[in-house]
Amino acid sequence: MGRFGLALRYAVRAVLACGVITAFSGAAYADTGDTAWILTSTALVLFMTLPGLALFYGGLVRSINVLSVLMHCFAIACLMSVIWLVVGYSIAFGDGNGAADGAGQWWGGLSRAMLSGVTGESMTGTIPEPLFFMFQMTFAIITPALIVGSFVERVRFDAVLKFSAIWILVVYAPVCHWVWGGGWLADMGVRDFAGGLVVHATAGISSLVFVAMLGKRKSFGHDMHPPHAPVLVMIGSSMLWVGWFGFNAGSALGANGGAAQAMLVTHISAATASLVWMMIEWIQFRKPTLVGICTGMVAGLATITPAAGSVGPAGALIIGFLAAIICYYAVVLIRNRLKFDDSLDVFAVHGVGGILGTLIIPFVAALGPLAPGLGEDSVMSAFMAQATGVVAVCLWSAIASFAILFVVKLTGGLRVDEQTEDQGLDTNTHGESAYP
Repeated sequence: MGRFGLALRYAVRAVLACGVITAFSGAAYADTGDTAWILTSTALVLFMTLPGLALFYGGLVRSINVLSVLMHCFAIACLMSVIWLVVGYSIAFGDGNGAADGAGQWWGGLSRAMLSGVTGESMTGTIPEPLFFMFQMTFAIITPALIVGSFVERVRFDAVLKFSAIWILVVYAPVCHWVWGGGWLADMGVRDFAGGLVVHATAGISSLVFVAMLGKRKSFGHDMHPPHAPVLVMIGSSMLWVGWFGFNAGSALGANGGAAQAMLVTHISAATASLVWMMIEWIQFRKPTLVGICTGMVAGLATITPAAGSVGPAGALIIGFLAAIICYYAVVLIRNRLKFDDSLDVFAVHGVGGILGTLIIPFVAALGPLAPGLGEDSVMSAFMAQATGVVAVCLWSAIASFAILFVVKLTGGLRVDEQTEDQGLDTNTHGESAYP
């Protein structure tokens, strides 16, 4: 073997021995593969908001309002980052220290405000806690940014900032704790792998309340303008599709089989929903549209999100198929029948999709190959837990959003004046124009 080979063997044995000693001593360590994947996923989820969601929404509005949409998404990303650091993360993922008896089931307390007690060696599972903080921060960024699609073309910019700042602390962070932070819904066994309740249901319900209190656009129902740039819609939605792999597969919090499974079912659901939505439009209007197929994709992604860790490819096919049909007719119901001016269909696509994906898990979790199943839970017990989660999150989102909007309306108003709405928010609010 020679001296070099012998030295190499002893070196390998020493490294392995150190690993065994570390493992048995209970010392926490970061898995490099898991850490690398969550670093990547964090960037992908931020990429979903900036630029993905911004371009997707921007292409759907009139050309005189596109910059206002981009500004909303960018400013929310910055504001949520600061609030998440100061206190949001602690409310969502704190251990409840300092909270009253029993309150730890409802919120995480303030023990980790400004990342108090978190060091470079702090761990969450097999990844550093500062990385877990960053990954979850990107979720806190995109959730209020989703609501932007409901109130575009008529909302005051200061109202957007006020509402988002309060909403992230009163609605998003507590619900996040209930489901992902060890709160009361987690104890009930509610399954929400990547945010059907925490992200899509909260944003969807809050959007509907915002629309009801804000009122319709002047042109709603009689002089509607088509999306000014379908090409931007396609570019933005494609970025969302790619970024969603970080959103769902990253929620496995490791580079493992769970992440691979989540990525697989995410893609299948999105592709299926895209095709079904396109076919519905093709049959009804004789024209398959680019905006339609992109909207179907988003519906498929939103609906698979809570179920990405609980279903196999067969379940994903069913979820994508149902997502397109149910979300499509939810758009028709909300916009045409109920006359809610949810401008970019946030509730019908994200809210309905997230709720549908949450409720359907018990019925498709064991279908086909690679299906994880429900473990020891029965279908009925699992469904009751999911239904309880849906009702609780939707009720809290609606009540809290109404209260927040009532306060914001009293402290400056929600809506721009008629002249600003007619001329567009870009030049009147921001002094800029996307297309000189």
